[in-house]
Amino acid sequence: MMSLNKTKSWKVLLVSLAAALSFSMLSACSSNNNNKNNNAADDSSTAYATYKGGTITEKEFDLDTRVMKFLSPQQAQYLEIDTFKESILNQEVAFEHLAGKATDEAKKQAEKEADVQLADLKSRLGDTFDSVLKEQNLKEDDVRTYMVRVLTVFQDMLLKVTDDQVKKEFEVIKGDFTVATLRQVLIGLTDANKKERTEEDALKLAKEVKAKLDGGADFAEIAKQYTDDTASKEAGGQLKEVFLGNYSEEFKAAAQTLPLNTISDPVLTKLGYYIIKVESRTEATFDKLTGEQKEAIKSSLASQSVESFLENNLKDLEIKINLPKSSAAASESGTNSGTKATEAPSASPEATQEAK
Repeated sequence: MMSLNKTKSWKVLLVSLAAALSFSMLSACSSNNNNKNNNAADDSSTAYATYKGGTITEKEFDLDTRVMKFLSPQQAQYLEIDTFKESILNQEVAFEHLAGKATDEAKKQAEKEADVQLADLKSRLGDTFDSVLKEQNLKEDDVRTYMVRVLTVFQDMLLKVTDDQVKKEFEVIKGDFTVATLRQVLIGLTDANKKERTEEDALKLAKEVKAKLDGGADFAEIAKQYTDDTASKEAGGQLKEVFLGNYSEEFKAAAQTLPLNTISDPVLTKLGYYIIKVESRTEATFDKLTGEQKEAIKSSLASQSVESFLENNLKDLEIKINLPKSSAAASESGTNSGTKATEAPSASPEATQEAK
């Protein structure tokens, strides 16, 4: 199940590669057989991957890698790890295969979306766009072609999602669309001064905070005094009319089930312990969803379809990898065809940080 914060995936991930799906999967769109780089005919470089229906060469892989580094410099370090490169190469094969089977309508939509994404990227980078391109020895068209390839696969999956599937998925994740106003105090595993706390110390302080609140202390004043969530500190810890699907599973579960105006026990998340009080909560119904929310569900289902292919169908492509080894990690792992995607660490912000 994908929560709301993960359905932003494809529009955001082309630029940030930092949400729903693993970096290796989303970065993995090589040139497909029907849309190779214009210089492909002159490409006599080594075949880094062979599979049923095609190959990916050293030259193609190098170009894709440089585009990945351009789009997501914060993830560039992972592209130097042999086992990660192997995983990406496996995924490139999958995207090449899927893009080759995509409909003309999917390709047309991908072209439009790529133009939107590229314009947004140029706006974000401003005057540095050309210099950053130059750093990776890229042309603007290289980046656009990469975007089209990724989005062709996604758009093809998106067009296959039916209204009935959207309704069924809503029933599974409808809690994500619950709107709540709540207050929370975060006792972080890192305090406001960036000093680390042990989980035991955080829990001890969280229990002290709960005791004060149970004793009648004003929640807003306690939040201003104790919370490590700087974004909600001045608002007395209040998060107003937010979608619960934007939060971590632990936080969301507590906020969905806690009786109104009741002080929760400390709730452990990756950031630390939360004390929560839900002031109001409104559950969603399918007929009240906006068009954008329905599209978010469709995007989630399309992403799941891609994930499912990577999880279950790579072996059918009979992939053979021929990457040169450059680190101990690759020597230890070997080169296995059809390797499952290796997930790179990605940001998992919670509470107010994630709601932003």
